[in-house]
Amino acid sequence: MLYSFSFFKINKLIYAFFMLLILSAVPCSRVMAVDYEAEAETRKSMPVESNSYENWPLGPAIGAQAAILIDARTGAVLYEKNIHEKLYPASITKLLTTYIAINECQPDEMITFSQEAIDSINWWEDANMGVNAGASLPLEDVLYGILVGSANEAAYALAEHISGSVEEFAKLMNQTAKELGCTNSNFVTPNGIHDEKHYTTAHDMAIIARAFFSNDILAKISGTTRFEVPVNETQPREGIILTAKSQLLPGKAYAYDGLVGTKTGYTQAARQTLVSCASKGGIKLICVILKEEVPYQFTDTVSLFDYGFDHFEAVNVSEIDTQYTIDNSFFTTDIDLLGSSKPILELDKNDYIILPNTISFDDVTSKISYDDSSSDEIASIDYYYQNVFLGGISVKLAAEEAPAFDFGRKNTAISSQAPIPEERVIFINVFYLALLFSAVLLLAAFLFSFRARRKKRGLRYKKKKIFSRDKYWYIDHY
Repeated sequence: MLYSFSFFKINKLIYAFFMLLILSAVPCSRVMAVDYEAEAETRKSMPVESNSYENWPLGPAIGAQAAILIDARTGAVLYEKNIHEKLYPASITKLLTTYIAINECQPDEMITFSQEAIDSINWWEDANMGVNAGASLPLEDVLYGILVGSANEAAYALAEHISGSVEEFAKLMNQTAKELGCTNSNFVTPNGIHDEKHYTTAHDMAIIARAFFSNDILAKISGTTRFEVPVNETQPREGIILTAKSQLLPGKAYAYDGLVGTKTGYTQAARQTLVSCASKGGIKLICVILKEEVPYQFTDTVSLFDYGFDHFEAVNVSEIDTQYTIDNSFFTTDIDLLGSSKPILELDKNDYIILPNTISFDDVTSKISYDDSSSDEIASIDYYYQNVFLGGISVKLAAEEAPAFDFGRKNTAISSQAPIPEERVIFINVFYLALLFSAVLLLAAFLFSFRARRKKRGLRYKKKKIFSRDKYWYIDHY
């Protein structure tokens, strides 16, 4: 009986001790929550670098530690706040992981979940797909698991499948990031589970997102709200439903019209992170939010998207820049070259630049480059406003168009009501022009010399020898 009394007494003491710990933790958590919100409010006073540009549209003050808004096509930065500070990305890391996978794997590849992948996460805290060790899923299903369900063990399994180990895959991540143009990132895990050595910047994350959203499959998956994991021989469980957490998706609290795709992230150290893409009016924008508090990562993104679509427009340079000259590298002419009425070179009609509605095209400067040109690209022209990059355009050889002619129609005079052809400015590269004329001159000189020699041989008479006894004579023979 004494044992029983002591036993219950000890258990009561233990119970009281744990209750004390729980109660003492409650006010602490409230204080921490208040601190996070206060920090976010303080961050609104941080400078927005793009707001310092003369005549640039003023962007919103937001509570994110770092944020960036770029045009997905040109890469032009429309809004920047602290975009080069190294911060923790959390699960938006999975954009790089899946981008690598879509380029390294075949669509029909099967991804097997090892026991190491299953054991790599905390099943009570980390997002997961809920499949068992040994299960094999098609690549597409795994991509849905990672991008919709933010499944950490799926990212781990994918890394093992591609590189054999997470350590080797991390090397591939850093190599890929560098090739894309990232300069201040270091990736250690494929899923973004916290590691002090795993970091990126808003600028680098925008570069990764630009590559990610250029892939139609990845963009489609990242814009999916709900996905059910299919049953197969190695994955017999039914009803595994994955639901995306982003509130920007259709039907959610901050659903954004024109949203292409989105990916959330969160750890205690990283706080809320978010990468999203939206398209309106011929412009496709990418927004990155780092270190923000819920739900402001969504409201920040909505504010920045609205800012971008309301204050910027896409300008087709080939239609507006008709008097382009620069550094004497090109010149314009209104006369035909070598009897041809077609331009030798032309600006790519599919390229455009992003222009703020607070400035005009006359305020824009340009710079020409012959580096890193493709086989059909003669040069590239980059456009700037006060050293702010607005986009680039390619100068290519003019496409040949076969003339349309109706052989059954009689040749008639041109109607006076026929539309007058648009005046087109021809861009000529001086170096290539010099080569062209040199070649023509050499060819003409050769033909002239050859013809002269041939004519001389034709007119020159030949002497024929005739023998007569002890003498021989020459007679003229033509």
